[in-house]
This record gives sequence, C-alpha cells and structure tokens, in this order.
Amino acid sequence: MAHQEIYQAALKLHHQGKPTDLMAISNYLADRGRLESVGGMAKLSQLLNRTVSAVNIDRYVDLIMDKYLRRKIIEAGNNIVNFGYDTTLELETLLDCSQKEIFAISQQKIRSDTEHNSEIAAAVFNQLEKKTPLYSTGIKELDRLMVGFEPGNMTILAGRPSMGKSAISLYLALHVAFQHQLPVVIFSLEMTKKQLEYRLWSLMSKLDCYKHLNLTPIKSDRLRQYQGSFCSLTEAEMNSIISIADLAAQLPLYMNENRGISVTNIASECRKIQAREGKLGLVVVDYLQQMVTTNSTDNRSYELGDVGRGLYQLAGELKVPILALSQVSRGVEGRNNKRPMMSDLSQSGILEMVADNIIFAYRDEYYNQNTEKLGVLELILAKARHGATGMAEVLFDKSSGLIRSFQEFASVENSYS
Repeated sequence: MAHQEIYQAALKLHHQGKPTDLMAISNYLADRGRLESVGGMAKLSQLLNRTVSAVNIDRYVDLIMDKYLRRKIIEAGNNIVNFGYDTTLELETLLDCSQKEIFAISQQKIRSDTEHNSEIAAAVFNQLEKKTPLYSTGIKELDRLMVGFEPGNMTILAGRPSMGKSAISLYLALHVAFQHQLPVVIFSLEMTKKQLEYRLWSLMSKLDCYKHLNLTPIKSDRLRQYQGSFCSLTEAEMNSIISIADLAAQLPLYMNENRGISVTNIASECRKIQAREGKLGLVVVDYLQQMVTTNSTDNRSYELGDVGRGLYQLAGELKVPILALSQVSRGVEGRNNKRPMMSDLSQSGILEMVADNIIFAYRDEYYNQNTEKLGVLELILAKARHGATGMAEVLFDKSSGLIRSFQEFASVENSYS
C-alpha cells in the first residue's frame, strides 16, 4: 500500500506538470499527512537509491507486463473453472462470461473503470489534438446533426415496414466499410446473406465511387428474377456483376443470417472479428423485434428491453458503434401525420432510454401516391445525446438502396447535361 500511495503521488504531480523528485513527493505527502504512514523520508530515500537505470526501461516494462498478464491469466482460469462448476448458469451465459475473461486479457488493458480527472483530461486533450475522427454516415445532411457514428454509441433506426430500413442500414454499412476501410458486420435476422449480397451489388452498381468503371446499373429484383429463370441478363449487366462481385469480395464486410441469434451470440461473433481484424467500424443488427422469442406482450416488452440494454453495453465494451433497426407501432397508421415519434418505438420505452441516437425513416409516397415528395426519404433524428435533433431530407432510390443529397443529385445531373 505504501508503494501504491507513493506512486499515486508521483502520478498526480506529473499530470499537474510538476516535478516528481524526492523533495516534491515528500512535500506532497507531508502536506496531506501521509508521509510517515508510507515510511517517511527514509523510505523515499531508500526507494530512490534502489532505482534501476533507465537505460533498459523498455525491458523492465516488458517484464512487469509479462508477470502481470500471467497473473491475470491464472485469475481468469480460476474464474472459468468456477463458472464451469456453477450449474445455475446457462451454458450460453457460461461461454459468454468465459470469453469475456480471456478477451479482457487479450486487450492488455491495465486500467480501472474509475479514473482521476487528471488522467481523463490528458487523454481527452490528446484525442482532441489528434482529431480522432468519428465515422461519417455518408449522408451529409445527417452528419450535420449527429456528426457521425461514435465508437461506444448505439443508434436506433426505426420505421414502419417497407420504409427502407434495411436498405438504409446497408448503405451506411457500405460507406463505413469502403470510405473508412473499417470492418463492418451485419446481423440479418430478416434476410439471408444471398439476399443481402444481391442488394449490395445493386447499390454498388450505382455508387459514384465506382463511376469510373462504367458499370451498368443493376436492380436487385432482376438478380432474383434471373435466378428463377424469369428473365435473362444482358452482356453489359453480366460484365458489371463480375466486376462488382470482385470489388465486393475485397470489402471488410461480414454477414450473419442466424435468425435465432442472441445478444450473447452477437457479442461472441464481434469479439472474434475484432480479435482477427484489430478493430470494428460498425455493427448492424436487423432487427431488434426478431430477437424477441416470447409471445406475451408484457414479456416481449421486458425481453426487448433486455436486448436493447445488452447491445448498448456491448457497444461500450467493444468501443464500436452499433446500429440497431427497430419497428414502430401500428399507432402511426391511425394519425393524419404518419411520421413516427419517440412514443411509437415498438413495445419498449427502454429503447428510448438506452439509445444515444434515434432516427426515424419516413417516406411520404408510401402513404400518399400524389405527394410532391416522390423519391424523398426523411431521416428524422428524434434523439441525439451528443448532437442536435432535426430532419435530414435526402433522395432515395428504393430499387437499389442508393441515397443522395439534393446537392449531389444536382451536380450529377449537371455533369451529364
């Protein structure tokens, strides 16, 4: 304990920009009535005289880290043995707890969850100076409100069926994977990996970043019709598909179609990918209500709350942004203004509490074929814990999932005219 107290004194002096010599530390401890309890000046002098040369400091650090990690592995092993004997634990929970023990060691984090503000201030200032980027969504109007996806945050994208939630999430996922070159994993509880891949190819065929390849635009339903022998593909379409499939294979994109997946399973898969890739840029879960198994309304609300909390905690544990899709209740259908509100989040107020951002997707043409907003998607940012709420209006091509700002559309139109 004496050594810990002396070290903490030196650390605090260092963070305050003050010297950490014998006199400075002894005065610091004496002012707080702690000098005698750590052994007095004699103890400090003894430690100073026993200090090894700094010439081999890196080697000493490695030795300390080696012994520290070995002790942590022994501790984790004992914990895992105890988990194995605890018959009250479900097997899935046991595996998750065991993975967490090993994963924590592999990250080599020597830290406490509770830190002195001197350490926090220094770390945040360094991060600010480095301008550590948030991950832009690829939708400028949305970035102006929420800035971008922030590691450790959970964003909910909600809307009624057929509003384009899955297509929007795929567009956001592709932007993070392509623009930021960060691994993205999509957990699809509604569509198969093959269906997702068709949508991905269709979207890629219309993106400006691949414009130089002169790709022929491909609609995802054309691919399904071709597979079912209901149509044939042109030579230009087939050549584009070959090029796109090669490009898609190079993306750091993972897909999982397990329709019975739980938060624990998602956590396990994410840890594996993060360990393999070193980092995760975005996790997409499509969609929350599909992860609820019970039929009882009360139990569904309770279970959905647990799913929301679990994903929120996972975002913080892995320091990765999570985008979770959600349905909104049928109540919107009975209103004149059918734009969703926070109270429409399906079955659980917990989602409203745990989410850092809540985005509602709304297309007026779904309800009103004579609307002046044909092809317009409204992304209503109803909650932004660290940004501004508001609405982002963009152009949305439902056949391919392409999203464009009005300004981008105008510039592309001008380039062709």
